[in-house]
Amino acid sequence: MTGSGKEKYMADKQGTLIVISGFSGAGKGTVVKKLIEQYDNYALSVSMTTRAPRPGEVDGVAYHFSTDEEFEKIIAEGGMIEYAGYCGHYYGTPRAFVEEKLAEGKDVILEIEIQGAQKVRRQFPNAVLLFVTAPSAAVLHQRLTGRGTETEDVIRKRMWRAVDESEGIDSYDYIVINDDLEECVKLVHGIVTVSHARPSQNQEFIKTIRQELKDILKGEEQ
Repeated sequence: MTGSGKEKYMADKQGTLIVISGFSGAGKGTVVKKLIEQYDNYALSVSMTTRAPRPGEVDGVAYHFSTDEEFEKIIAEGGMIEYAGYCGHYYGTPRAFVEEKLAEGKDVILEIEIQGAQKVRRQFPNAVLLFVTAPSAAVLHQRLTGRGTETEDVIRKRMWRAVDESEGIDSYDYIVINDDLEECVKLVHGIVTVSHARPSQNQEFIKTIRQELKDILKGEEQ
């Protein structure tokens, strides 16, 4: 750690879009928080919603809060990467922020539900999809129970939802088991770092070296 206490590393000119999903209780939100705290090159995309702010929620931090009319206007203009309705309200990922930060070379994190992950993949084929899970179903249940903030009925609903979500794990690029938080964060960061070396992330370099090879051979022929 140096300077501000955040580790720095070299990134490609184009950032990587990272989708992080996982079961409720798996700790994906904590993993994302640690990534932002420990490394410089991440930007967290803040979702937009039409529900009213809850006590203590700050606009632009917890969510971007909007009216139904504003949200639907953005949808009509193609300004949402993905969106869905839930309990009478819209939730979605604004496109402008994501594309701006990617162009700056930032690795943009989307912490979204499994239903939205494939919508993102269709629009951003090079996105890296990670699914965060507890090491076992028993540990997941223990974590949900240990919160002490939800009824048994709610916990049971979350477990049944995890059953449904488990059917979609195969569509992700990586499974990340959150047993030890620090090790989990390091693993996620390592996956993102390695993703920068993919040919799809380095098209300009590939074009340049191809041309350089040809130029050398042309020079030898003269």
